[in-house]
Amino acid sequence: MSNFITKLSIAALLLPTMTAATERDRIPDFSGQWARTSLAFEKPASGHGPIENLNKRPTGASNLSLLKADTDDPILKPEAVAILKRLNEYAVRNEAFPQPSNQCLPYPPPYSSSNNQEIELLQQKDRVTILTMFDHQFRHVRLNAAHPRNLKPSWYGDSIGHYEGNTLVVDTVGIKLGPFPMTDIMGTPFSPALHVVERFRLVDAATARAFADRSERENGPVRGENGDGVEINADVQDKGLQLEIRVEDPGMLNAMWSGTVTYRRPIDPWAESVCAENTHEYYAGKETAIPVAKTPDF
Repeated sequence: MSNFITKLSIAALLLPTMTAATERDRIPDFSGQWARTSLAFEKPASGHGPIENLNKRPTGASNLSLLKADTDDPILKPEAVAILKRLNEYAVRNEAFPQPSNQCLPYPPPYSSSNNQEIELLQQKDRVTILTMFDHQFRHVRLNAAHPRNLKPSWYGDSIGHYEGNTLVVDTVGIKLGPFPMTDIMGTPFSPALHVVERFRLVDAATARAFADRSERENGPVRGENGDGVEINADVQDKGLQLEIRVEDPGMLNAMWSGTVTYRRPIDPWAESVCAENTHEYYAGKETAIPVAKTPDF
């Protein structure tokens, strides 16, 4: 009898350790670099998608070199429509409007997913770190935590996360407005009420390829246009990483919208890409004229 009780006691002591180990084994492995060959968001399978670009290429794909938002989208509040109409005036002049990517500013979520080709995830016990290829930008996601009661807005907001089976769920609030508060590459504005929920999960190689191909058809490939050198080996049957994004903002939107981003494994490590203030407009392929005084200052 005493031997039986001893075995039960040992099992009871080991149970928390075994349970913790089992939970760690269940956590999906999202680590490493992930890439895609297009920008913007993929349309969701159902429900309202992101604001669309009215400028199209002859193929029917969105012309990401000339952005003109659909201001007739019913989910946009009047305040958002007014801002997008002002940005659309740049397209009339065949110019790129100012946004975080061309003004060397931090990329807040979900803009960071709309205008980035590569990310890397670092999974730790108490946090997940999301790195992006542009400007060494990164976000910290605190696991199994709560948002602070008195939250101070910041560039990337406050992100907390948890695992739901094979999915990493990230909840972000408190995103700082900044000079150009945008949720996507189209310039859709956001208010202090912005709430972003991201769901990361692995998908099989066939699903990843199908979504990536559809994204290129809808949004156009960026290979050869921006020199980022992102290449995917489509013959490799590795799993892909799919990110589903849900955006709610009662300050600018009448309803929520959602979209997806599908990544695969890149062939090479990403090239360093730094946005620095200079005269070369890489997004427009031209040099900005330097102001010259007509008369000497002294």
